[in-house]
Amino acid sequence: MTLEFTVPNMACSACAETITKAVMAIDPAAKIAADPQTKQVKIETGAEATAVKNAITDAGYTVA
Repeated sequence: MTLEFTVPNMACSACAETITKAVMAIDPAAKIAADPQTKQVKIETGAEATAVKNAITDAGYTVA
């Protein structure tokens, strides 16, 4: 499934990398595109949306 989230406090490429690592921790096969300029994160994953959202939140980011 494809998930799309807005992450308002993703400010730079390091933030995008942190978010990518957080999602990969729960689904190593996930494909993640995180864009700090648009604040959008697009994820192709088999994991539940809630689990992905929680992983991003646990990494210190807000998911809108």
